[in-house]
Amino acid sequence: MIVILAAHAVAALIAIPLVLRLGRRAFPLLALVPALSTVWVAANLDSTPTETLQWAPAIHLALDLRMDALSALMALIALGVGALVLFYCTWYFDDSEPRLHLFAAEMVAFAGVMFGLVVADNLILLYIFWEITSVLSFLLVGHYAERASSRRSAAQALLVTTLGGLAMLVGIIILAQETGSYLLSDIVASPPSGTLVHWALGLVIVGATSKSAIAPLHFWLPGAMTAPTPVSAYLHSAAMVKAGVFLVAAMSPGLSGSSTWQLPLVGLGLVSLLMAGWRALRESDLKLVLAFGTVSQLGFLLTLVGIGSRDTMLAGLTMLLAHSLFKSALFMSVGVIDKTTGTREIRELSGLGRKRPALAVFFTLAAASMAGLPPFLGFVGKEAAFATVLSEGRLHGMPSLVVTAGLVVGSILTFSYTARLVMGAFRTKRIFDGKASPAVAESRPAGLFFLSVPAVLATAGLVLGLWSAPVESLLSRFVDTAFPPGSPWAGEHAYHLGLWHGIGIPLALTFVVYVLGMMLYVAQRTVERLRFQSPALGNADRIYDAVLRFFDVLSLRLTGSTQRGSLPLTLGIILFTLVMFPLVSLLVGTREGLQMELSSNPVVLIVMIPMTIAAIAATLLRNRLAAVIAMSVTGYGVAVVFAFHGAPDLALTQVLVETLMMVAFVLVLRTMPAEVPLSNGFRRLRAWLGIGVGLLVIIVGAYAINARQDPAVSTVFADIAYRIGDGSNAVNVTLVDIRAWDTLGEITVLLVAATGVASLVFRNRRYGSGPRIADADKTLSGRRGMEAARIVIEAPGASPGRWLVGATVRDPRARSLVLEVTTRLIFPTMMVLSLFFFFAGHNNPGGGFAGGLVAGLALVLRYLAGGRYELGEAIPIDAGRILGAGLLLAAGTAAASMAFGAPPLSSATIEWTMPVFGDVKLVTALFFDAGVYLIVVGLVLDILRSLGARLDLNEEDLEELRAIYVDATDSPSTAALRRVPGVDFPGPRSDLSARRAERYEAAENQGVTPEGMP
Repeated sequence: MIVILAAHAVAALIAIPLVLRLGRRAFPLLALVPALSTVWVAANLDSTPTETLQWAPAIHLALDLRMDALSALMALIALGVGALVLFYCTWYFDDSEPRLHLFAAEMVAFAGVMFGLVVADNLILLYIFWEITSVLSFLLVGHYAERASSRRSAAQALLVTTLGGLAMLVGIIILAQETGSYLLSDIVASPPSGTLVHWALGLVIVGATSKSAIAPLHFWLPGAMTAPTPVSAYLHSAAMVKAGVFLVAAMSPGLSGSSTWQLPLVGLGLVSLLMAGWRALRESDLKLVLAFGTVSQLGFLLTLVGIGSRDTMLAGLTMLLAHSLFKSALFMSVGVIDKTTGTREIRELSGLGRKRPALAVFFTLAAASMAGLPPFLGFVGKEAAFATVLSEGRLHGMPSLVVTAGLVVGSILTFSYTARLVMGAFRTKRIFDGKASPAVAESRPAGLFFLSVPAVLATAGLVLGLWSAPVESLLSRFVDTAFPPGSPWAGEHAYHLGLWHGIGIPLALTFVVYVLGMMLYVAQRTVERLRFQSPALGNADRIYDAVLRFFDVLSLRLTGSTQRGSLPLTLGIILFTLVMFPLVSLLVGTREGLQMELSSNPVVLIVMIPMTIAAIAATLLRNRLAAVIAMSVTGYGVAVVFAFHGAPDLALTQVLVETLMMVAFVLVLRTMPAEVPLSNGFRRLRAWLGIGVGLLVIIVGAYAINARQDPAVSTVFADIAYRIGDGSNAVNVTLVDIRAWDTLGEITVLLVAATGVASLVFRNRRYGSGPRIADADKTLSGRRGMEAARIVIEAPGASPGRWLVGATVRDPRARSLVLEVTTRLIFPTMMVLSLFFFFAGHNNPGGGFAGGLVAGLALVLRYLAGGRYELGEAIPIDAGRILGAGLLLAAGTAAASMAFGAPPLSSATIEWTMPVFGDVKLVTALFFDAGVYLIVVGLVLDILRSLGARLDLNEEDLEELRAIYVDATDSPSTAALRRVPGVDFPGPRSDLSARRAERYEAAENQGVTPEGMP
């Protein structure tokens, strides 16, 4: 089973290049993967294979796979129909179809994920597959992304099914905690009880009904008909919408004894059956008729499996198989009609049966099974449903009659809209004078292979109806195991599938369905007059829109009241929330034994004096740069405290981070006025807010110190680090091995933050390497542009090897000879030190994070000495690529251990002897640390490009404007200043502002050049 999942994952990856190369001819090759998987499932029907692969045992996540008879049935449907649908895509699509390669990959991936969902025994794993199906459904429904209707339908399906899945996850966790196991088989074998369990069952029902489009969460399925027909034939008839029914069927044997489980399922199932069946009579689009019919019959299935007895489960699963066969065949037949005639509207189809008799025959065969006509499998299933519900002991008396009546009425509606579907699509209509409609007359013939897939599925429904023994043999293995003889809901006389059970009430009810269904079809015009002007229970689609509008308005009002464009207000609200909620909750709690004491180390007490002075100075200084330096003093003081408390790694990291943060602050502050403007407003409020944040830190620290009741786990980290991680530096081993999951999450957040900052600064183009000297002559004018051109001409292709070549094209006023000479000496030393920290970090202070910070500071030094062109010469690689490579390396290391049968992020030690170096020991965690190193370097490079080089570019552009419009020897007049919009000039009166730079850049982006300005 793991091989099947891996095969689909690989097939999804190679589908993209394969379709790009072969076009639609690649679909039969891709169909081989689910087809061969179907063969394996069919070969193992008589067994119950199980496989287990540990993933993260601490959070109860493992690849626990188990294929019982129910899972085998769903796997046959998901894989078998999936293979046929992929084969069908060969003739449904043209090679010119946009994004066909992505569509193929998503369809293959969906088949694999659906198989994983039905064989997953671990409920957390099942939930993961559950949500992946929602994501893939979103992508497939939104295949025609250029259409607003497709985008809306895809988002609607994603929201409904994902929110339902989140509710289900909460229910799963409650059930697992009450049971003590996350295995589905354990929960069914030993169902829990209690008040919380009732809430859990309700949440699981929400998830199941949202996925299976049961009222009132049904509206996303008709909307999803904007998807290509293969998606509707697979996801919305045979696979994804069956997931909710499958989950109910799997859990019902253990949970159906609870009324919280049975009553909602039966009630919602009957409502969906009747409501959607009536709605199907009103539609004229063939796909919409089938869509509402699907909702109706999913209600039929949910009612049967929700009752939770042996015989009704047998009937429900029989109908599930029949529905998968006939509904996918009908959807694909409608796809053939749509492709050959160009329409799906019943009103535009006339004479299609005469023109395309083969299509009409296969369509009618599938429709006959849906209507419940003998000798099809649909008839066998409906007969079983009527017979088992009537005799069901759990529904004795009135409930049995009510449920049976609901099933009969729903079947009447099904028969009626099925007749309307067949006749509307194929008969010759009087409005066209008994002739073919223009769409049919101009239609092109369908190929043999195009018709073969719906023909195979429709014929399968006929064959299994005539020979239902294999179906009963498979389903009996599940129902007889789930409801063993002698159990309360096994029944005294086990029901058997068959075409003939003698004359009785079920056969009479079937006859009533045929007669009344035909009468309803004949009287369809009368039915149309009986329709409500507006839905009696409201329009679910409009209710969905109203809910979205409500939350949009609520979010806008909430945002408008808290975020008004004022940075002090936004920060004030954040800090006020930070202070009030934790502080109040802590103060109202117990305070017994709360103790704190100052450090006994005199050096720490001495260091606290300048830290305190610097903290107070930072609040009083008006000069922004001086305030930043004062803040950095407090940071360096913290590093000293770390060092004297025996944490050299933390001290080293604190110093490096503090230095880098100060550089980032300075890069931003140079675009702002030097001093903070005088403002007396809200000063007291800000002071109290600052005091509150300080008190919060003190109180939380006190509680944290006094809350410990057992020895700290960190006391054993040193021993664990050496025994398990083969490293003497417990901090580094913790980051890359013991708590590597935390580190992986943190570096992912770091990458997202870097991308977000750069995107805000660049706005229109995020990626790209730094500017090179070779480009300087194109972007600079005057003496510096000529100098850049000279450098490129004199040393073509060799400029990256020259030191600080970017400084030669800088403004001479910005150059510093001392800084340039110092950089030439220090930069190589810092890079060597960076590599030393990286390689030595496993046993000594350092590591990938510290090494990356040192390398980043070396780049900062080179940027300050050589400018933005020097940055491009130092590392001519896009920062985004470095960040991505680092994350890929770290994540790849996390997953690589699984290939050797170990949990993810496990490390191994490799030792060998070299002639000169002697014994060498390599820990595989070094590769994870290398990913951290690359991400830190990429982050620093991104900061320098966005907050440094980008702002330098804006300033240089404005200087060029000054040179064009104003003679440097003349003093610009007030009139001249007015004639140059958005441009300021050097002088004591004003400084260059970031806002004016943005105005000029916006004008430049709109095509307004300096020559075109007034």
